[in-house]
Amino acid sequence: MNLTRRDFLKTTGLTGVGLALASLGLDMPKVKAAAKEFKLKGAREFTSICHFCACGCGVIGYVKDDKLINLEGASDNPVNRGGLCSKGLGYGQIPNSDQRATKPLYRAPGSDHWEEISWDEAIDKAARALKKARDENWKQTEVIDGQTVDVHRTDAIGFIGGSQINNEECYQNIKMARALGVTYIDNQTRVCHATTPPAMNAAFGRGAMTNHWGDLKHSKLIWIEGSNIAECHPMGLKNVMKAKNNGAKIVHVDVRYTRTSKIADYFFQLRPGTDIAFLGYIISYIIENKKYNEDYIRRNTNAYCILRDDYKFDEGIFSGYNAEKHKYNMETWGYALGADKKPQKASDLFAPNTVMSRMKEHFSRYTLDKVSGITGMSKDDIELAAKIFCEYSPTVMMYALGMTQHTVGVENIRCFTILQLLRGNIGVPGGGIDAMRGQPNVQASTDFGIMFQYLPGYLSFPTEKTNTLEKWTRASGTFRAKWLKNMLKAWFGDYATPANDYAFNLIGVRNSSHNDSIYGLFEDAYRGTVKCLYLCGQNPHVTNANAGMVHDGLCRMDTVIAQDIFVNETAEFWNRPGDNPADIQTEVIFLPACSYLERRGTITNSMRMIQWRMEGPKPLGDSKPDYEINNLLWRKIRELYQDSTDPKDEIIQRMTWNYSDDQTVEDILKEINGYDLTTGKLVSGIGQLKDDGTTSSGMWIYAGVYGNGEHKAQRRGQEDEGGLGIYPNFGWTWPDNIHLLYNRASCDENGQPVDPEHKIVWWDAAKNRWEGYDVPDVGNRNAAPGTPDGNKPFRMTGEGYGRLFAAEYSDLNPDGMTRDHSYTPVDGPLPEFYEPVESPTKNALHKDEKAQFNPCVVYPRLPEKQRIGTKDEFPYVLCSSGIAEHWCSGTVTRNIPWLNELVKEPFVEMSHKLADQLGVKLGDKVKVSSARGNVTVKAMVTDRARPLTINGEETHMVWMPYSWGFKGLSKGPSTNYITIDALDPNVQEQEFKACLVNITKA
Repeated sequence: MNLTRRDFLKTTGLTGVGLALASLGLDMPKVKAAAKEFKLKGAREFTSICHFCACGCGVIGYVKDDKLINLEGASDNPVNRGGLCSKGLGYGQIPNSDQRATKPLYRAPGSDHWEEISWDEAIDKAARALKKARDENWKQTEVIDGQTVDVHRTDAIGFIGGSQINNEECYQNIKMARALGVTYIDNQTRVCHATTPPAMNAAFGRGAMTNHWGDLKHSKLIWIEGSNIAECHPMGLKNVMKAKNNGAKIVHVDVRYTRTSKIADYFFQLRPGTDIAFLGYIISYIIENKKYNEDYIRRNTNAYCILRDDYKFDEGIFSGYNAEKHKYNMETWGYALGADKKPQKASDLFAPNTVMSRMKEHFSRYTLDKVSGITGMSKDDIELAAKIFCEYSPTVMMYALGMTQHTVGVENIRCFTILQLLRGNIGVPGGGIDAMRGQPNVQASTDFGIMFQYLPGYLSFPTEKTNTLEKWTRASGTFRAKWLKNMLKAWFGDYATPANDYAFNLIGVRNSSHNDSIYGLFEDAYRGTVKCLYLCGQNPHVTNANAGMVHDGLCRMDTVIAQDIFVNETAEFWNRPGDNPADIQTEVIFLPACSYLERRGTITNSMRMIQWRMEGPKPLGDSKPDYEINNLLWRKIRELYQDSTDPKDEIIQRMTWNYSDDQTVEDILKEINGYDLTTGKLVSGIGQLKDDGTTSSGMWIYAGVYGNGEHKAQRRGQEDEGGLGIYPNFGWTWPDNIHLLYNRASCDENGQPVDPEHKIVWWDAAKNRWEGYDVPDVGNRNAAPGTPDGNKPFRMTGEGYGRLFAAEYSDLNPDGMTRDHSYTPVDGPLPEFYEPVESPTKNALHKDEKAQFNPCVVYPRLPEKQRIGTKDEFPYVLCSSGIAEHWCSGTVTRNIPWLNELVKEPFVEMSHKLADQLGVKLGDKVKVSSARGNVTVKAMVTDRARPLTINGEETHMVWMPYSWGFKGLSKGPSTNYITIDALDPNVQEQEFKACLVNITKA
């Protein structure tokens, strides 16, 4: 059919009125195709990756006259196959938004307005502010536990951000921060998925999502707990629905009925913060009813290992507890070791002191009566959930912030690892634990060590206990020291040699007892320690719990440097409604960054896949790509220090920064990948890295992304041998392009698939090599089954197998030096239920008051700012989370008119029963108050969260979204002024999902 211009205009004028068009006899697919062709004629096409949740959806954009004219989903991307959610599609308005800052801005101390300044002036001010804070507050030594330690660092600077920038920019940021001696380093993962890496690492040896989106189609049961995937990861749901169409059952466990619940076959509601009690019963049910996969746990786990006789547990407290310090000595949590220093194993699964026998004893206390009283779930539903979990295999468990944002966040996820190991669901198609990350590059910002406790690649940052390379190696192992040496070679080049321990001693040392997280940063700013803050793509004034603490800390700083696409609440904290700017003496420098569509680079999604973003439209106004801003800033800092002879400045002078202006991104990615320094060629993968200083790699887990000179993140191959949904030639997945982690566990001792119909890897005796549809997860592909390297299904743990019980264990080399050390959570080797810090009830499992909430939690840390609310004053439980239409702080989405039309303002959701008690109707304004503050919002009266009976008393939960603040097109009070900043003791992640509030009519 040929369309005239008149017909075309008629058609486009009636967009969406499909029936009317059809009645005119028009062929709708042809009409749409013709309309698109007309619109895009003469436009340049480019591809990129969406800016929002970490699904990693592909987008295709079209540029005409340097402007973005169209944005849509990429049909060849295996994640979304052309689909986009409301946010992903709405981002098309950002490149042309008139709300964006397009010139550098300066706010002088006490001023009530911004001034436009030049880029040269902005960079100079920022660099000099960082230098001033560093030089005037340098800490060369510190007394720690009575010993004077050389720490060579500054506590006066904070670096925040990374989850919304590209991989190469993350790498620049961490190099800058560590060279400046900064320890207050954090990104958005601290407030979303910080608890995921240690929980997964404790069980499997790595801290990432085990399987990939395409693998969901093989699942028989999809267990979603602590996630509203339908709203927060819509394209993830698209893959879930493929599984459902294949016959999979879906279970949703959450604190309220959501859009995800609607598509589930079963929905179970529980009280916020009680997942461990619920899952503890299911673990006990599996063990008591022998529903575990005995062959799998024999081959692949520590179930048969014998524990020490002096390991104890009583009234919620594990052996080795120091009540004064809120810490455990983990020594008794170890194995009974043989003469070879390896864990001893029993022949009987339930012999005394085996892991399995101690687990049976531990979880037997989680009875139906106890768990029902704690969770509010009926005994029938609890038992039904356990039976469903045991009925299907393989099962995938999917979660997000509903599991992570608790003071027991690590142990919540540890329950998942135990359940999946017991059932044999790790390392197999259709199984796994899918940690759904919530920001576009939060996976990579964690990978790159933009967290106080890590160096790139999840290598531990030095503390007073590991302040030499020898001490560090003894603690972390020679296995990981190899990767550290490669990073040091990338950072310090020829200067890093075996003679000077690869320049290890240039890097600062943190105090292992100090909280260097984003929460500790603002508390210490309030105390007067932190003077200068650099922010890149993060808005803690909205996203941190107890946000008033953030504001108070900002007010006491000398300088804030904010790098973003919009002026957000953190950048303009001095102009908060009700405050007097004249009273706030903090200078603010704003560096306008361009949007993701306007710059190139790589980005890593939840399933560890690294993809390429092409440049689309030109940067708006004078905004610049983050990598260009970083280049300008670091070059200026280095210029300021170039003539210094002070030893503290040597690290700045030695840090490599050899990135050309026209190929900055590519040069950085090659450095991350690594080189064979004897030939100058890029290494092909992790296996080529050596520990003798002849290779380099900025981050070992990404070695291979630019393997042999091929930019593998740019690949868009559609091949899928075996039909497993892997697409090995689309992008590149760390490590070594392995898509399904621990896939060696899918094979028996002889290397043959236990389930031949769903095989993924296998030992090929004819080739004397591991082969597969996926890259085999083995340390040496030529290591035969039965050999040490060929028989480690979980090769990244010290033991080489999955850890049901997270024992304290170091695997030794023949010379007695540590080869590898397994991670153990600081709050226990097994999950244990504790109440949230603010709870409506007493802990029904423990009489000991020390075990009311997690005994390793230290709260309050600043009593005048962190009062604990009680049920008498604040009788209702508040849970907060995101929604489909807005995202995180709302910095981006509240500047997209389409999304503001969908959801205009924040609100509080409550049950009809509670509304009746309060005399509140739908749309009424109410005041929601906690021990930290109050906000006034409208009431949403609904049946989505019914009241529960908790330990005999009726308990109401209310729910609020949190994505609002006083900037943007849509403004509203921030929920996080009332949330609690009590922190998980492993990683300092806050308890967003459970605190106490009161509600009154406004």
